[in-house]
Amino acid sequence: MIRTIVFDMGNVLIHWRPQLFVDQLGVAEEDRPLLLREVFGQDVPVSPDRLYEWFRLDQGTLSFEDAVSAMQSRLPERLHSAAHTLVFDWWKRPLLPVEGMGELIRELKALGCGIYLLSNANVDLPKYFDRIPGSECFNGRIVSAEWKLLKPQPEIYRVLLREYALKAEECFFVDDLPQNVEAAVREGISGAVFQGTDQLRQALIQAGLPLQPLCGT
Repeated sequence: MIRTIVFDMGNVLIHWRPQLFVDQLGVAEEDRPLLLREVFGQDVPVSPDRLYEWFRLDQGTLSFEDAVSAMQSRLPERLHSAAHTLVFDWWKRPLLPVEGMGELIRELKALGCGIYLLSNANVDLPKYFDRIPGSECFNGRIVSAEWKLLKPQPEIYRVLLREYALKAEECFFVDDLPQNVEAAVREGISGAVFQGTDQLRQALIQAGLPLQPLCGT
């Protein structure tokens, strides 16, 4: 029986759109792809042998200062200030909630479900966590940088289970990346790849949770 729902953050609870952060800086349009690549690692293959600084921040193995310095070394001087702002201040800008997720989380809480966060994120997450939809319902959170781990490493799922004394067979994990859900399943946790609030509601109903179905379904 499912008693615990574990959520990823980016593109599940809030929209993760680095392009929006870059656009808000007012840099020249031709410079934007460069910032997206060199700051966020966008369109760069991720491998254990070459983690861009953004991912190492999420892994907790690099300081903000060293990350910015490395990024700036690959960028023209005119973009140094933009890189600093993106690393240190992106979360101070408006966070766009994924539609309907706050309401769904509150429904799950009202049913008696435990609600947890398992996110690849840097150590700044606690500073803006209360701006995430449904944050008041969470029983706990595992932030990758605090454990020097990244999804889909199996150890991070084991940390979640151990730290909160959860049973894998009672957990349901929601993430926008298939490889992260697949890793959870290998640890005995059921789950679904997030494709929208309506799809998730149906998946949770199929998992046995007595949520109200959508009209017409």
